[in-house]
Amino acid sequence: MEPSGAVLALAHDTTPLSAESALFEEMLAGWRRQQISRRLGASLIDQRERTLRRFQAFAAGWPWGWRPEQLERWVAQGGWAHSTVRSYQGAIAAFCGYAIDPRYGWVGQCEQRVGARPTQICHADNTATHVADYEGRPERRPLSRAECQALFDAADDRAERLAGTGRKGSLTAFRDATLLKVTYGWGLRCREVTMLDRTDFTTNPAAPELGALGVCHVRFGKAMRGSPPRRRAVASVLPWAVEALAEYLAEVRPRLSAASAAAVWPTERGDRISTRSVDDRFALYRAAAGLPGELSVHCLRHSYVSHLIEDGADPLFVQQQVGHSWASTTAVYTTVGADAKNRMLRSALARAFDADGLAEVR
Repeated sequence: MEPSGAVLALAHDTTPLSAESALFEEMLAGWRRQQISRRLGASLIDQRERTLRRFQAFAAGWPWGWRPEQLERWVAQGGWAHSTVRSYQGAIAAFCGYAIDPRYGWVGQCEQRVGARPTQICHADNTATHVADYEGRPERRPLSRAECQALFDAADDRAERLAGTGRKGSLTAFRDATLLKVTYGWGLRCREVTMLDRTDFTTNPAAPELGALGVCHVRFGKAMRGSPPRRRAVASVLPWAVEALAEYLAEVRPRLSAASAAAVWPTERGDRISTRSVDDRFALYRAAAGLPGELSVHCLRHSYVSHLIEDGADPLFVQQQVGHSWASTTAVYTTVGADAKNRMLRSALARAFDADGLAEVR
């Protein structure tokens, strides 16, 4: 049985691939087409392929010779987080499942061309399970309000210092400071904030005092597997964050080199800022503020959830704001501080004593 579309074209004047390498490349190309037909994202497909190539280099062999013990040794020496291990094992399991699927004919191709056949090397007893809603590192937590303020102050200080000296970079420093505030102020993921366009902000009839920034329309929310990015509308609830964004859009954004572009956060070269750049900026200001090194940009999203809950926001409203399908996901984002717990305790006791007092009167 000939695999559909399994044709490897080599350019002229190049070194031909070995039979094993050529077969492996054909299998990867076919697997890529299968994933594209499932509408998986290009970044996920690329990440999976990189994982396969890394494992192939570690195993020093080809898929038709892979064994479960090789996978186990690879994972044991990796030192990766639980979620990373699941991702790597999932990619290898998916590829092996594709390779042994009789509908694609790779088993016959492998036997015919290299005299061996692939097998599934991932099974229930050697792969990590997904039993918790949150698999991130426990050190990554919401920032306290004081830590958020310290982070924003560090970013503002750098922007003001560069502006005062007239050095290059003051505009991008102001941009970075505002980006961090917007990430927190609307509870956004890193990619969600980098993909914002100016037209993604509109008025909210329920909050006319916020002007044209009353609602943030997120167009690149985290997608479910095999689906396009999810959209949601996030109501603006922090007036100070709205003011910071309005100042940036009015006074700084037009002075950047790509003022005519749609992106809210352009670089000096006119490109849209990358998520890697945001990570680097966060690390810079995190260090300047003296915050723990394990905190990440995503912690600002956790902080947004926790602080809204502390302030008495309805949990369902918070869940809708951050785009979680399940309340349990929002719950694992939430860490309520001691002061907020004490306020909630006093409020609950006050209601209880008031109820008892009313009962006695009656």
